Amino acid sequence: MAPPLTDFSRLCIHTMTTKPWTLEEAARGYAAAGLRGITVWRSAFEGRGPAAAGELVRSHGLSVVSLCRGGFFPHGTAAGRAKAIDENRRCVDEAAALGAPLIVLVCGSAPGLSLGESRRQIAGGIEAVLPHAASCGIRLAIEPLHPMYAADRSAVNTLRQARAICRELSSPWLGVAVDVYHTWWDENLEEEIRACGSESTLFAFHICDWLTPTVDLLEDRGLMGEGCIPVRQIRGWVEAAGFDGFVEVEIFSRRLWATDQAQYVEAIKAAYLEHA
Repeated sequence: MAPPLTDFSRLCIHTMTTKPWTLEEAARGYAAAGLRGITVWRSAFEGRGPAAAGELVRSHGLSVVSLCRGGFFPHGTAAGRAKAIDENRRCVDEAAALGAPLIVLVCGSAPGLSLGESRRQIAGGIEAVLPHAASCGIRLAIEPLHPMYAADRSAVNTLRQARAICRELSSPWLGVAVDVYHTWWDENLEEEIRACGSESTLFAFHICDWLTPTVDLLEDRGLMGEGCIPVRQIRGWVEAAGFDGFVEVEIFSRRLWATDQAQYVEAIKAAYLEHA
């Protein structure tokens, strides 16, 4: 059953969403706003360490929902691929120290490699990291990215491609993260979400909105309701597929980073109630 519309118990905000805030400011601000979930980006605990970061956010009554981000596996050399695998194992260690049950994977893509080769290297890299993740009790979630990022950020661009890797590796520690910004355009989205549910691979759900026009392909996302994504409809598909976890707000926006961040959090809450 969906929570009442005044319930923020499943609302989570990524630290990158309020980028101007330090981790301490974010934890304090989210808690003051009545939220219970936080997704921590690795950059947020630089100089503090993941264990201390986890203690900090939990001291404010927040649950660590996930750690962002691992991935970026493809590389033109064997040494580069090995370095990426080592970095992802380090990310798993950080998640364990932080107390994050999940790592979101932005899988990467290497200019000069075919998309097919990049995808093969992604599957191979995840396969190499999975045993360590499982031993630490950390789940990995492949996040498909919009095709505009296929050349240099991720060669995994649809849920179908992410599901294919999950089926190939067949591990209960591997699933997908559905981000509406990256997947809303897919005519097979409802079907693919349903399939993720039946395969028990629906690990995370991220929301924001797509602005028209978009003036920056990375840092011009909108609050839910500002753009053209049917966020509430997609959330309905996700929940019909059995997902009952946190709804994570992940917004990169120079425009919104320039505003008062406490007021911005209140705007996120209002947008969540009305549109998500």
